[in-house]
Amino acid sequence: MPPAVLPALPCFLNGEYTLLPDAKISVMDRGFIFGDGVYEVLPVYGRCLFRFEQHMDRLERGLAELRIPNHRTRAQWREIAERLVADFARGNDADPEKLDQLVYIQVTRGVAMRDHAMPPSPTPTVFVMTNVMKPPSESERREGVACVTAQDFRWQKAHIKTTSLLGAVFARQIGVDAGATETIMFRDDWLSEGASSNVWIVKNGVLVGPPRDNRILEGIRYGLLEELCSLEGIPMELRPVSRAEVLAADEVLLSSATKEVLPVTLIDGSAVGDGRPGPVYAQLHAGYQAAKLQARLRRPS
Repeated sequence: MPPAVLPALPCFLNGEYTLLPDAKISVMDRGFIFGDGVYEVLPVYGRCLFRFEQHMDRLERGLAELRIPNHRTRAQWREIAERLVADFARGNDADPEKLDQLVYIQVTRGVAMRDHAMPPSPTPTVFVMTNVMKPPSESERREGVACVTAQDFRWQKAHIKTTSLLGAVFARQIGVDAGATETIMFRDDWLSEGASSNVWIVKNGVLVGPPRDNRILEGIRYGLLEELCSLEGIPMELRPVSRAEVLAADEVLLSSATKEVLPVTLIDGSAVGDGRPGPVYAQLHAGYQAAKLQARLRRPS
């Protein structure tokens, strides 16, 4: 098969703004050789970076855990992202105020001869790009989505948003092969997360999610859902959640940058609750849309 043709989208690589087809890295980059790096995906609504500070918090935590130096200030990261967002909007026929995007940031340890040990004084490779966000369809929001379950076979440092994603790729493919939107994973019958999203249950009006620890990647929506629950008067708990609780839940929800909050109405072929999106989902979805609108209104003109 011929190699994939990349679209001429704007990107940033190691200090230079260019287009995706022209962006090149060394074959000895440790991101390519080992998956030795971290990444972030920032939603953009109407040219407004959503929850930018929280994404930077997680990027900085990941870099620190991997011992990769961060040579840019938050103001510099914001400048790069906002320039790419503006460049993309100018090159797109859609109304830039209605165009939702995703900014992808990746930082690897950089170029070195292949050796498992971390090289001293690395020069990180920094790559940033933006693209159109593809949100769930209206029918998925209205009717909910199907998921399948699987054992969580990934490593024990799931809290780091690393580019080593083969475990997540395999987990997601389980869902793809079953025609499902997501794969919900368990470690020894305790809920961890989805292949590319956090998983929540609702029982008796209470939103429940797994605790923040090394077994899950704490999504930025963890903090946002806490805020929305507080505003909407929805009780929320973070604690271990058993497989039995998931299967007996009144509602099951997914959250991520692209899914926002999405209802699950079928798991392994069985209905969740009454088989329809529930009232807690409706409240959280409405609150999420209000938070997006507020972020847009706060964006400097």
